Amino acid sequence: MLQTALTTALPDIIKEFHVTANAGQWLTSGFSLAMGIMIPATAFLIKRLPTKVLFITSMLLFGGGSLLAAIAPIFPILLAGRIIQSLGTGILLSLTQVVILTIYPPEKQGGVMGIYGLAASAAPIIAPTITGLLIDYMSWRIIFWTGLVVAVADILLALVVVKNVLPTEKLRFDWPSFLLISAAFTGTTLGFGNLGTAPFMSLGIVGPLLVAVVTGAAFVYRGLHIDKPLLDLHVFKDQVFRTAVILSVLMYAVLMAVSTIFPIYVQTVHHLSATMSGLIMMPGALIMAVMSPITGRLYDRFGIRPLAIVGVLLVLVSTVGTSFLSVGTSVLYLTVTWAMRSAGLSFLMMPIVTWSVTQLSGGAIASASAVLTTLRTVAGAVGASVGVALMSFVANRGVTGHTVVATAGGVNAAFIMMAGIVTVMAVIVFLKVRSTKPTVQVVEEGTK
Repeated sequence: MLQTALTTALPDIIKEFHVTANAGQWLTSGFSLAMGIMIPATAFLIKRLPTKVLFITSMLLFGGGSLLAAIAPIFPILLAGRIIQSLGTGILLSLTQVVILTIYPPEKQGGVMGIYGLAASAAPIIAPTITGLLIDYMSWRIIFWTGLVVAVADILLALVVVKNVLPTEKLRFDWPSFLLISAAFTGTTLGFGNLGTAPFMSLGIVGPLLVAVVTGAAFVYRGLHIDKPLLDLHVFKDQVFRTAVILSVLMYAVLMAVSTIFPIYVQTVHHLSATMSGLIMMPGALIMAVMSPITGRLYDRFGIRPLAIVGVLLVLVSTVGTSFLSVGTSVLYLTVTWAMRSAGLSFLMMPIVTWSVTQLSGGAIASASAVLTTLRTVAGAVGASVGVALMSFVANRGVTGHTVVATAGGVNAAFIMMAGIVTVMAVIVFLKVRSTKPTVQVVEEGTK
């Protein structure tokens, strides 16, 4: 929930710390970036450390980051707390997913991943609603105090109920690969994040992107030529996995961009409170929570194709529907379109993750899970950065003296871009997504 909890609170935080929208959105995109960098390391940690130790470590990081953010007197400390939080979240997401896909047989994975989707997929959608209800009556800091309480409760429960269910082995950590992928992800996010504040061909944009290309290429080359890579890229040999990765990357870019921009639009253009912003999102959040386990069972019964088609069409219609917003757009219309988007995402998020590993087995599942979660998380950070940058760029060139109208124009430009991305997703779904049955083993980790 803490991945997107600050999207509704961003206007208040921006105002309190006197920072720009581009700086404020780093509380979301920076969280996603740090989480994305941590996930490849988690692929190693899962194999090296006992399940129980790793789970408690993730909660200690999350709790420590929550405490630091809750007491932050200045914006950089708040951002540091968010990044420490994200390290714990990165470990937890990968660990939980690998445990589920390891201990359950393929015919039950869809239903169980649907339940897991309540945390991994529905919670980020629900979070802005809960945040909106809280911050109008309390400070935004209550979000982090709540996170600290949850972390402490998780640690106490884990001491009793968490068991070591994954095998461990002595491995050496691949530091060169970790540094290369960290530089690649950071350069990508920084480069795209500077789009709203720097000229297109400036050093602030071209420099980080060039670093990202060079280090990313070096990481791929190294990963394909050493025996024990940080992430096993051979899983990309499987066409199902490749398609799932592309869809997940595009989907998370749209999800995080929309989740960041929508509350800004509601509170800045309509001058509605954070509570109203949360209430507008509430029906969608409830739909997401209810549908997540249901779509898991539907996946087990019907496969991925019908779910993906329904999901992508709902997301496309809702995204196009929010590409022409104005000062006079009704609250009811906003509520319905947001609910439609949430329903569509529930048909896509966890079913695609489950489908991605249907042709994999053994150690390949852990690597595939880490690769998929890493790329979609970083895509979320880039999506939020690009969305806010485009919104700011268009708004700053809007009608002088009409800030509200200019902001609405910027929001529409961002949503039009998102609609284009979802259109690409729809084409991929219709052409490439087919319901498949699990096989014994098609891709095994380390095959060449």
